[in-house]
Amino acid sequence: MDAGRPLRIIHCFRSPVGGIFRHVRDLVEEHHAAGHEIGILCDSSTGGAHEEKLFEAILPKLSLGLTRLPIRRSISPSDLAALYRSYRHIKSLRPDVLHGHGAKGGVVARLIGSGLRVNRYCVARLYSPHGGSLHYDRAKLSGQVVLRLERFQERLTDSLVFVCDYERRTYAAKVGTPRTASQVILNGISDTEFSPVPAAPDAADFLYIGMMRDLKGPDVFIDAFARTERARGRPLAAVMVGDGPDKERYQETMTRLGLGRRIRMLDAMPATQAFALARTVIVPSRAEAMPYIVLEALAAEKPLIASRVGGIAEVLGSDSRALAIPGDAADLSARMVETMTEPGWQAEVMPKPEAFRATFSASVMARDMLALYRSLQRNAPAKLS
Repeated sequence: MDAGRPLRIIHCFRSPVGGIFRHVRDLVEEHHAAGHEIGILCDSSTGGAHEEKLFEAILPKLSLGLTRLPIRRSISPSDLAALYRSYRHIKSLRPDVLHGHGAKGGVVARLIGSGLRVNRYCVARLYSPHGGSLHYDRAKLSGQVVLRLERFQERLTDSLVFVCDYERRTYAAKVGTPRTASQVILNGISDTEFSPVPAAPDAADFLYIGMMRDLKGPDVFIDAFARTERARGRPLAAVMVGDGPDKERYQETMTRLGLGRRIRMLDAMPATQAFALARTVIVPSRAEAMPYIVLEALAAEKPLIASRVGGIAEVLGSDSRALAIPGDAADLSARMVETMTEPGWQAEVMPKPEAFRATFSASVMARDMLALYRSLQRNAPAKLS
């Protein structure tokens, strides 16, 4: 992948759950294989047994270590203490690159990187929003504050990195046209994941897999499932896989609607394991950037229905019949019914595997990211200008 000297790269993010954590793990895998030294700094208060197993798997590849400390979702006074501890630790590692992911990770990477610049360390400072603060509404006071902070932090940023063109356009619309360098580098998945995952003999009809919070649409999935049952005139089966703050509320909703026996709710597990549990994958998010679960499902050659949010249309095609109106359970249900009643739906609607693989590969993503790291690190001044 690279013929230059090994780089010392540290990824900073808050929650080791979901797409950001997946993105970072893929970069760690690819860049470690290319001989670079990698470290991670993230929150210690989120994640469960599934995430601990993921950390165990990549820990041997983190030559710069894994640092976990409390990082709250919202801004709080404790952030200052965490930031100071992070600065002292990262300074001792002498990184070439600090890459912040998500709003909180972006703050940590850019403030610490700028502090290192003041002390004449040559370090590149990158920020990938991954949706994050871009989900805020400019019309609300909270949104104005967050988005103005994003604008201010451009002064401390050597490059913005967007995971899809939708994210780039959203940033320009909400924050403003970037005043620093920016680049779109599409999310990608590893070569080993491009393999069909057939449904088990006793597989359910539909699968939801992801965070259990309203932003990701589990409530829309439950509503759409009930509507699909009524439309088909018979009981169906579904599986919901994941963890999150609203999980208990969704379980209560299923019980109230009498769906508790027909929708199984399971803890987080590897996506390929979950894919075998059902025939069709549903991604009912209200907001996304470029969700990995869409890429993983297509690589596994699963039929997929997803909300028309974020960069999903860049994967499925802007006119795809697999795209549902965000938050609209009736529209989602209509598409779920189509998958059950139209022969050849998957072959007609899903992207062709060969073209999909050529575009959304982790090796291509990591190669382009490394080229950006090298370019910025070479041009990083010895002190903050």
